Amino acid sequence: MAEDNLFSIAFYNTENLFDYKDDAHTLDSDYTPAGRKKWGHYRYQHKINKIAKVISKIGTDDCVFPPVLVGLAEVETKQVALDIIHSETLRYLNYDCVHYESPDERGIDVALLYHKDFFELSYSEAIPIEVFEPNGVKDETRDILYVKGKLYGEVTHVFVNHWPSRRKGVDKTHLKRIALAKILAQKTKEILTENPDANILIMGDFNDDPISESIDKFLVSNKIINPMKALYQDQKGSLVHNGVWHLFDQILYSKSYKDSSDTTFIKSEIYNKDFLTDWTGRSKGEPLRTYIGKFYRGGFSDHFPVYAIFKK
Repeated sequence: MAEDNLFSIAFYNTENLFDYKDDAHTLDSDYTPAGRKKWGHYRYQHKINKIAKVISKIGTDDCVFPPVLVGLAEVETKQVALDIIHSETLRYLNYDCVHYESPDERGIDVALLYHKDFFELSYSEAIPIEVFEPNGVKDETRDILYVKGKLYGEVTHVFVNHWPSRRKGVDKTHLKRIALAKILAQKTKEILTENPDANILIMGDFNDDPISESIDKFLVSNKIINPMKALYQDQKGSLVHNGVWHLFDQILYSKSYKDSSDTTFIKSEIYNKDFLTDWTGRSKGEPLRTYIGKFYRGGFSDHFPVYAIFKK
């Protein structure tokens, strides 16, 4: 039964949530009416409505309201994020969003949705990232989104991430993710040096698992806790990559949520309800995608959302 003293925060990689306009400065031409995906108003709106439906249901087995904070990955523009919160499902809730255009060559960014009844925004910025290919060429990857505000009256620092992919192989890309982990760890250290009891929430698609070096060695510390490690060790995952289940999507929190905050961490989960799951073929049991190759399935994403429950 849902309890009114519990609330959730969530993260969702929405997989290629492009609008259907061709941006001359990004590699988005596949996601246009004339492009390879035949991506137009109907398919775009259909996906917007599906993503909004998912957000409206996350955590509601435990909480009265949908998530008070939702980190998103792979949204093309701020308008895409606004279209989600203005959809028929979410328009009656008091959501707003934070989004910055990033240098990602495909034009897909991170964003944060926040429920204004519970979170009061005070500051935000895109933290620029400089990582390089082995040949010295800069990798135009996503910025880290930093948002500060009062969550249920407590100052809270939120970081939304989408780290470089494994597309070119784990061995060739892991140093990029370690570089991002070091940048993020430094930011959290600065906050905790100023206030050792600071409330910090870190969420994202890290393209690494909880046991990966970037997360477990460089990001987790005696002040930053990763509850998703236990889920991963129980062989639970949020996506399938190269035929193997992974838990790239994670939510971490500062130790204050155990020691000093008025808010207490309760649990973390993967939102993998049946309606989000493919029911047939080789992909049975996996997240139901919008496309499999060139074939339109009309699903949600290749990732399941993840969420965490807190008690206030």
